[in-house]
Amino acid sequence: MTGQASLSGRFHPRLVEAAIALNANRLDVAERLLKPHLQDNPFDARAVRMLAELAARIGRWRDAETLLRRAVDLAPGWNAPKANLALVLGRSGRPAEALDVLDEVFAAEPDGLNHWNLKAATLGRLGDFEPAIGLYEEVLARSPRQPRVWLSYGHMLKTVGRLEDGIAAYRRAIALRPEFGEAWWSLANLKTVHFDPADIGAMETALAGATDPDDRLHLHFALGKAMHDAQSFDQAFDHYAQGNAIRLDRHPYRSDEVTRLVDRSIAAFTGAALAKREGGCDAPDPIFIVGMPRAGSTLVEQILSSHSLIEGTSELPDIPLLANENGRYPDGILELSEDQRRALGENYLRRSGVQRRTDRPFFVDKLPNNWMFVPFIQLILPRARIIDARRHPLGCCLSNFRQHFARGQTFAYDLADVGTYYADYVRLMAHVDAVLPGRVHRVIYERMVDDTETEVRRLLEYCGLEFESACMDFHKTERAVRTPSSEQVRQPIYRDSTDEWRAYEAHLAPLKAALGPVLDAYPEAPAP
Repeated sequence: MTGQASLSGRFHPRLVEAAIALNANRLDVAERLLKPHLQDNPFDARAVRMLAELAARIGRWRDAETLLRRAVDLAPGWNAPKANLALVLGRSGRPAEALDVLDEVFAAEPDGLNHWNLKAATLGRLGDFEPAIGLYEEVLARSPRQPRVWLSYGHMLKTVGRLEDGIAAYRRAIALRPEFGEAWWSLANLKTVHFDPADIGAMETALAGATDPDDRLHLHFALGKAMHDAQSFDQAFDHYAQGNAIRLDRHPYRSDEVTRLVDRSIAAFTGAALAKREGGCDAPDPIFIVGMPRAGSTLVEQILSSHSLIEGTSELPDIPLLANENGRYPDGILELSEDQRRALGENYLRRSGVQRRTDRPFFVDKLPNNWMFVPFIQLILPRARIIDARRHPLGCCLSNFRQHFARGQTFAYDLADVGTYYADYVRLMAHVDAVLPGRVHRVIYERMVDDTETEVRRLLEYCGLEFESACMDFHKTERAVRTPSSEQVRQPIYRDSTDEWRAYEAHLAPLKAALGPVLDAYPEAPAP
């Protein structure tokens, strides 16, 4: 370091303008103000921290981490960037590292309730749910009028299956802030909650007065669920479309980027290229469930996690992070030596190990988007099991459109985009089937619903495990479930949702056009 930041004195006028722009979510304006300011004032820790916040808001977690570490170096006595760094580490899939940073934060400010809240969220990411719940309860006992903390507390209660307590927490958040769209959506997202006319009226009133785009989009999704339950499908679709439009405006999506990734993967991972690269980490522990979100992956995970030899974890972020570490996926992966590929597999096991809580020999990683990295999994973990959970394209894609995801699934905001994404997924998995025949086991959701025992037996046979009756009683298995299907998999299997798309068929022309031949070929892939 050649200089040290000073935090004394007033904010520079450009920083004041940048802060106003950030608060208004005008990220382009904030960036235009911050970058020239930092060229003139490279040791301004406040500006560095603000630029890190901007990077985090658009999902550039590595940039945000680098900037926050810079801010900490510039102003080591300033606690705020350390707390921000812990948040970024947690959200980028490194909660154990986040806890280490939080130890420093607590040493400096042991009574900061915001830090307690952040530590609770970080413990939740590690799967330490009961300590997290205890921390939230301490925060709320000391400061009960915090709707966002009640919301986070409700999320944790829902995850461990304390449904009624979770609902009460969400309701408390709404009582404190009636226009709190995310709390309304959290109720809707339980799937088992049905809004009464008073709830619908309250949400419509909140929407009419809401000025925050975040509240508006959540209220639209919640009202979409309410109208769906009331079988007012045109009104429901209108709310979903408006909510998605707000998301798409704030998080633009380019479907051609995924298409190009699939093209490059098919070109790179030929049968000959994979055959020449045997080896890797030979641990058989991981069972990957891949595919589209809302295709039954949580159901498959719950069935597997009901087996005495399999532990369910969650949607782990590690495979995409490891695949993209060298910045040249997919081509760069083929340049790695066998020792390097083995090291990557061992690194994955270390990283995922922080989520494990039992000594069961196998564990499930159910990040759906790992379908993009199935060839990578083969190269670093050749003995891992890979399960492709697949659902009818219209039902699956519409369910994605109707589901507000907190982050990471930006393809879901437009029917044409989600159709293109589904078609690209089918295309890459068909290539994997061709170059690695039998490597991936496919679970067709409708078959699982119609003949559950046969499909469960086939699933366990693929995993090399004996059938256990507990896998048929999966809804009785007590475990934490962090996905939107958490309450659905705590009930016996049902087929009510398999044909829901038919109620919206009048609106699905863009989706059908994007799917193209994939639609008619289902459950197979279209001929190349």
